Amino acid sequence: MGKKRGHNEDNLCLLPEHDLFLVADGMGGHASGEVASQIAVDTVAEFYEETAEDQDLTWPYKMEKDLDYEENRLAASIKLANLRIYEKAKGDPSTHHGMGTTIVATFISDGVVYLGHVGDSRIYRLRDDELEQVTDDHSLLNDYIKMKDLSEEEIENFPHKNVIVRALGMKETVQVDVNTEEPEDGDIYLLCSDGLCDMLKDDEIRDICVEERDDLEKCVDKLIEAANDNGGNDNITIVLVQVLEND
Repeated sequence: MGKKRGHNEDNLCLLPEHDLFLVADGMGGHASGEVASQIAVDTVAEFYEETAEDQDLTWPYKMEKDLDYEENRLAASIKLANLRIYEKAKGDPSTHHGMGTTIVATFISDGVVYLGHVGDSRIYRLRDDELEQVTDDHSLLNDYIKMKDLSEEEIENFPHKNVIVRALGMKETVQVDVNTEEPEDGDIYLLCSDGLCDMLKDDEIRDICVEERDDLEKCVDKLIEAANDNGGNDNITIVLVQVLEND
């Protein structure tokens, strides 16, 4: 929990038996955001469990030709989550109208890290002492940054920082960003809601991760503490995943 919100609309899922890790940050009044983010992580996890047990299972979406099997699997799971949230909101508009959620997902298979996301929650990679954001925010601010050469001051004072341009549940279909990386031994992937990255600069996140890289539990605690110390304007959810070579 942050310091300003009365309830927590974030959700996460750790599915280590399938090397799948998820963070979702919900939005919508009357705890609808919490419902949306829970549906998102539950749906993706369920899809992975079902497709792991039965690889001939019929998928709800066609394969995209430019994506490999695992990329399609990740994209399909997130698209299905989007549809379930959309249908839930449509079926109960008095309670869930306008609800939605971001999602970031990391899936590891055969030495490849698969990254999927929708919204402005983020995935970072810590390699050696360098922290790099490996997802692209689906936010109005990021669109402005791409279109215009904004100064640091203009970015800091941007009036619509919390406006996201893509989320699960807003429409019947959604575009999912999926990309892959070849990890190096010791790489740490950090999945987080914007309650972390809105409160801490990337350099501050990096310094804590470098200092506590050998104790991921302690690292998460320190990141949350630092975000709350800087204002805690939103709830903070963090997952750290370290990739280690097999012995």
